[in-house]
Amino acid sequence: MFFSILPQLIGLKDIIDILLVATLLYYIYSTMRDSGTLNVFVGVLAFILAWAVAYKIFGMVLIGTIMDKFIDIGIFILVILFQDQIRRFLSELGSQRGWGFLRRLFKHRTGEDETNSWILPVVNACGRMSKSKTGALIVVQQQTQLDDYVFTGDVIDASVNSRLIENIFFKNSPLHDGAMIIVDGTVRAVGCILPVYHDKFPSHLGLRHRAAMGVTQNSDAIAIVVSEETGNISYFYKGEYHLRLAKVADLEDALSKIVNVPTE
Repeated sequence: MFFSILPQLIGLKDIIDILLVATLLYYIYSTMRDSGTLNVFVGVLAFILAWAVAYKIFGMVLIGTIMDKFIDIGIFILVILFQDQIRRFLSELGSQRGWGFLRRLFKHRTGEDETNSWILPVVNACGRMSKSKTGALIVVQQQTQLDDYVFTGDVIDASVNSRLIENIFFKNSPLHDGAMIIVDGTVRAVGCILPVYHDKFPSHLGLRHRAAMGVTQNSDAIAIVVSEETGNISYFYKGEYHLRLAKVADLEDALSKIVNVPTE
């Protein structure tokens, strides 16, 4: 009897509504989980659930009214507490991740090559800078937009070239202290300022490594660091670091594997 009237109770619009809410909650959950604030998010949900049960279901007016006032001002508090997570969520929501399939299909039909031509020039430049102990920080944008960091530096929109990279990070260059950001196979900007990671971190790593960790924690970017003290090459991805690569070829292999993973 119940299953016979179920199609009358739930229509196509209701199904779409449920799917949209589920997708939204999943994105919020993923963002909070990756940023380490999942417990706070669960606590907020528990508070809202308690308010709904007490006020809407059991009609407890007094406690419901008090909790209602907390919820009214709680929205502003949440914006302050989760401003970084909200920015990341909106950035990912507005990125091209959701259109990955169409983008790959379009490139396949038009014969357009993937913009991975930057890998070899970057690897060669890192190899030479490693030998000369020239410090460098190179960030490669993927799906998450890095415009907030791009516009902290000098936008140049130049082709990726190993000599250009070495000249920018040359010790006497005015731009060598900042980060280089590569977007779609192009050097988008140099001298950029990145967020610095402040949590527990190996003490022998410097500011470039902390900046690389900071930017990769809040995005799916790849960050490559050449140490000025040791010449060691390291790369960071999704908040994880791989230090002191044994040879330059290891960097090329790692970058190729990361950028060739199909877009979700």
